[in-house]
Amino acid sequence: METELVPGVLGQSLHLPPGPGRCPRLGLQRPCLPPPAPRGSRSSWACGHVTAASPTSSLSILILPLLSPIKPLVTGFRAHLRNPGCSHFKILDLITFAKTLFPNKVPFSGSGCQDVGMSFVGPPFSSPQVLSALPAFRAWSLILGCYVSGPGISSYTSDPAQAGESLKGCLEEALALIPKAQHQETPMFLGATAGMRLLSQKNSSQARDIFAAVTQFLSQSPVDFRGAELLAGQDEGALGWITINYVLGMLVQYSFSGEWIRPPEGMLVGALDMGGASTQITFVPGGPILDGNTQTTLRLYGLDHSVYTHSYLCFGRDQMLNRLLAGLVQVGSPTEEAVVQRGGPMALGRCSGHLLSSLQSSPAPLVRHPCYHSGYQGTLSLASLYASPCVHTTAPLNLTRNLTVEGTGNPRACVSAIRDLFDFLSCEGRADCAFNGVYQPPVRGQFYAFSNFYYTLHFLNLTSRQPLATVNTSVWEFCQRPWKLVEASSPGQDRWLRDYCASGLYILTLLLEGYRFSEDTWPNIEFRKQAGGTDIGWTLGYMLNLTNMIPAEAPAQWRAESYSIWVAGVVFTVLTLVAILGAAAVQLFWPQD
Repeated sequence: METELVPGVLGQSLHLPPGPGRCPRLGLQRPCLPPPAPRGSRSSWACGHVTAASPTSSLSILILPLLSPIKPLVTGFRAHLRNPGCSHFKILDLITFAKTLFPNKVPFSGSGCQDVGMSFVGPPFSSPQVLSALPAFRAWSLILGCYVSGPGISSYTSDPAQAGESLKGCLEEALALIPKAQHQETPMFLGATAGMRLLSQKNSSQARDIFAAVTQFLSQSPVDFRGAELLAGQDEGALGWITINYVLGMLVQYSFSGEWIRPPEGMLVGALDMGGASTQITFVPGGPILDGNTQTTLRLYGLDHSVYTHSYLCFGRDQMLNRLLAGLVQVGSPTEEAVVQRGGPMALGRCSGHLLSSLQSSPAPLVRHPCYHSGYQGTLSLASLYASPCVHTTAPLNLTRNLTVEGTGNPRACVSAIRDLFDFLSCEGRADCAFNGVYQPPVRGQFYAFSNFYYTLHFLNLTSRQPLATVNTSVWEFCQRPWKLVEASSPGQDRWLRDYCASGLYILTLLLEGYRFSEDTWPNIEFRKQAGGTDIGWTLGYMLNLTNMIPAEAPAQWRAESYSIWVAGVVFTVLTLVAILGAAAVQLFWPQD
C-alpha cells in the first residue's frame, strides 16, 4: 500500500496510510488514526526516520478494541519495556475501561477524525472524591501485568527478529483475555523512547531493522496493528505529566453549579521521570517560560496549560552508570585524600594514576570504584562499556579485554565522580538554568518522582517522605556498608545490588544541584510508583493521546446533562433520607400494643 511521509508528533516522522485528515490530540498535533481495516485485511504502518535505542529502550504497545454503540467495555493493552531497579524488564499491562453513565450520548470529538469506535464519557475516577464530583466517568483497572526478563529491544542488533519474539509470551497472555470475536477489531499501537533514540544515533540502520522486525511480528498477530512510533524526549515528559494529573483528577473539576472549572495551576503536579537512558522534568512554572524549546502547550478540556518540559538524554540511570565507570577508567580512581569539598560541588582533584594507558599493557586492568561497596569485585568487557553512544571518553585500543572493578565504598569520592557527569559551570550565577546550559525556571508545586527515582529510593526504604537530611544520611550509610553485609541483607538481588549506592547519590545530585530543589522544596517531592491506583509513566498518557480520550474542548452537552444528573441525585438522596428518618420516627413514637 502506498504511504505518505508526514510530520509526526513533535518533529518525528511517520509513514501513514494516505487519506485520513490530521487532527490535534492533547494539543500535540498528532496525526489522526487511519480508518479501521476491514475484516480479513490489515493496515500496515512503518516507522520512518527513527531517531532512537540502547540496551534500555522503553517500548509501549497499546491495544484498544473497537466499541459498537452497545458494547460496555473497552480493553487497553500496553507493553512497556522499562527498568525496575536496574535490570531490563518488559512490562505488559492489560487495562479495562468500563463505561458508566451516558455511554454513547456525547461524541468523542467534533473534528470528524477517526475515533477508534470509542465514545468520550469523561476521565476515570482516582478517588472517592473524584468519583462523587464527576457524575459521568470512566472506571478503569489493571487486570494483567506481564513481566519478561531480558534486555530491551535495542539489544537485539545482531538478531533483530528476536526483538519481536521477545514480546510473544506477554502478547499471548493478553490476547487470551480479549474475546476472540474482538481480536480483528482491536487496534494496536507501538511506541518506543530513549533507548531506541540512542541506537538510532549510533546506527540508524540497526534501529530500522529492529523496528521492522517488531512491526513484522506484531502485524502477524490477530489484532489490527496500526503502527510503530518513536517518541521524542519532550513527548515522554509531557505524557508522563498528563498521566499523573489525569489519574489524580487535576486537569478539570466539575462544580455543583454544573460547570467545568479550571483548578488552580498550583494544584497541578509536576513529573520527574527517569528511565534507563534519559530523565525528564515537567511542571507548570510560576511565570512565563522564556525558552520556547522547553515549552509545550496542551489544550485539555477547553483549558490551555503551558508546561515546561525537558528531557536529558544519556542521564538515565543505566547510561549514567556507564558514563560514570568510563570516567573512572579515563582518569583513574580517586584517592580519598584527593577529593576536596569546596562549599559547593566536590571536585575530583589528584588521581591515583591514569588507568587508560595501563589497559594497553596490564594483564589484569583494575579500576577502583568509589560507588561500589568495599569488598565487591566484578568483571565486565571493555567492549560493552564503550559500545554505548553516551560514552564519549577515549576508548582503549584493545576492547577485547575484560576490566576488573573493585569497590571502595567511598560516598564522598562517589559524589565527586558523579558531579563530573554534569556541567554546572555553564549555569553558574543563573537562577533560570539547571545544568549543561539548559534553561529551567524555578521548580514550583508538588512533584511525583517515578520509574527509577522510585525504584531506587524504595529499595533504600526512603519513599515515606523522610526529611532531606535523613535521606542523605541513609544513602551515605548504605554506601559505606561492606559488600558482604549488603548481600546478606538483600538475598536474590545480586544483579542490581551493587548499583543502588551510585543511583541514590546520583538522584540526590540531580534533584538538588541539577533541578535545584532545596531543603525547603524537598518535601514537595513524592517518590511514587502509582497514582490513583495505576502505575505512573508516559504510557497511559500515550494511550489517552492516541485514542483522543481527553478532548480539547469540554462538551457542552455533557456539561448540561451532567448537571441534571447532579440535581436528580441530590433530590433523590434528600428524599431517601427523609423517608428513612420518617420511618424511624414512626417506629420510635408509634404507640406499642
